[in-house]
Amino acid sequence: MGSSTEIGSPTAAGKNPATAASVPFAVPSSEPCRHDPRPIKIIRPPSFSIATFVAGFVVLTHYADLLYELSLFRLTVRYKQSLLGWAWAVLQPLALMSVYTVIFTRVTKIATGGTPYPIFLLSALLPWTFFSSSVINAVCGMTAYSNLITKMYFPREIIPFSYLSAAFADFCIACVILAWLIVHYDVALSWNILYAFPVMLLLMAFAAAVALFFSAFQVRFRDIGLAMPVLLQVWMFTTPVVYSLQSVPARFRRLYLLDPVAGLIESFRSVVVYRTHPDFTVLTYSAVITLGCFVVGYVYFKAAEATMADIL
Repeated sequence: MGSSTEIGSPTAAGKNPATAASVPFAVPSSEPCRHDPRPIKIIRPPSFSIATFVAGFVVLTHYADLLYELSLFRLTVRYKQSLLGWAWAVLQPLALMSVYTVIFTRVTKIATGGTPYPIFLLSALLPWTFFSSSVINAVCGMTAYSNLITKMYFPREIIPFSYLSAAFADFCIACVILAWLIVHYDVALSWNILYAFPVMLLLMAFAAAVALFFSAFQVRFRDIGLAMPVLLQVWMFTTPVVYSLQSVPARFRRLYLLDPVAGLIESFRSVVVYRTHPDFTVLTYSAVITLGCFVVGYVYFKAAEATMADIL
């Protein structure tokens, strides 16, 4: 027991000892070959707590390269075999701006405070388009990539986050139109435009919260993906996109601004078009609600992550 027999030895092969000496290795006769076990990731239902939120983000940082590759893949596939390609990121908001401009300048009038309506509209339409497109695509993304989810482990929130990253790239491209309108209408800029960066960061966080919450529901109830475009269409007209915040009766504004999207879009318009700093009270309300919704949405998504592969 436990001995080994040399290949080509006199006792094993009955050959010349000189031949046996030329074989430099031996094969164990009694011990089986050992292989390193494959790593196994067991997904257990996490607790609904802040610890889940922190642990989820720690794991997510290890998959930053996957998030980058999937985001790049979204952009590549979206405009593949398209004649206009990346120009669609500009043409879509431009077409909407043209239609709304005709309606709200020829058919009816909207108070803009003396600002030309195209730039007034586009300054709110671009962040809204980013929000709506990222939410719609992210919600349906979980079921669209069910084969990937059921075959390998990775943080599932990477799928909705990749759609948000792709939508933000489209937003940056579409900002070329906004910059052209600023030059065309000779709108002077100020340092207050730097507030646009934290405003957009908060809007991304709220879009992520909505996308995470509803994409977890979409795995179980496919009605969410069908109802989301209708919900967002109604949502658009409850935010100051085609009209200003001043058009909302003063007695309803506090309730109206409980929607973070309304406060963030109005803040973006203020710093870009009106060259003023945002209303910090409104911005604070929006930031607090956004961060709260993001934590709740992310923790709920991680709690539902354990059963996603089974349901899909």
